[in-house]
Amino acid sequence: MIAQNQNRYSILYGKETIEFELEFYERQRFRIDVHPNNRVVVYAPIGKNIDEIKERVKKKAPWIIKQKLYFEQYQPSLPNKSYISGETHLYLGRQYRLKVSESNYEEVRLVGKYILVHIKSKQNTLKVKALVEEWYKVHARKIFQQYLLDCYNRSDKFRFELPKYQIRKMNKRWGSYTKRGDILLNLELIKTPLYCIEYVIMHELCHVEVRNHNVQFYKLLTALMPDWKKRKEKLHTFLL
Repeated sequence: MIAQNQNRYSILYGKETIEFELEFYERQRFRIDVHPNNRVVVYAPIGKNIDEIKERVKKKAPWIIKQKLYFEQYQPSLPNKSYISGETHLYLGRQYRLKVSESNYEEVRLVGKYILVHIKSKQNTLKVKALVEEWYKVHARKIFQQYLLDCYNRSDKFRFELPKYQIRKMNKRWGSYTKRGDILLNLELIKTPLYCIEYVIMHELCHVEVRNHNVQFYKLLTALMPDWKKRKEKLHTFLL
């Protein structure tokens, strides 16, 4: 059983599903990396058959599983947010303290090192959560739109009209380009640094020009954003 989604694949090894990303490079040898956040990346020589690549992953499956288990024992346990004063919340790559105050009005503002929430009852944590998420959405719309325009106008290599974009909550992807021609951006992306947001948007814009992760795609991405690899590695330090 094998699933495929752009450069993302998965194989079934016994009862274990191994998901991995596939990237092609001008190299003669295969390489498989397992990252501390359990992200598996397969680097393959350009032109290699996908079936051969999958077989390589199957052969290395025991090692991959062992590495994932090793890293998992050091993964921090991330409790669900309670949306009470004192909690830390990320915004543009920085941590801010949540400060909830009772007022006769509802408002969320960023002040210094705090995300201030004014609400009629501090005990209504579901309402606090809704207010904070809406605050994230408002800022995400503004920032994502700005960077979408900036990235699009940066080069004459794009031979298409500026695509529409949508903001969604996604469990495993920071962004994607749909068959309908829309760019999807994960709301959680607003919690990462601006240069990571810029990378994801540029990555998806390149997919409008080149649909798959092939040599042409990476040449285009590198031409438009030479340091994309560093941005990508930084992005993967933020858990989805």
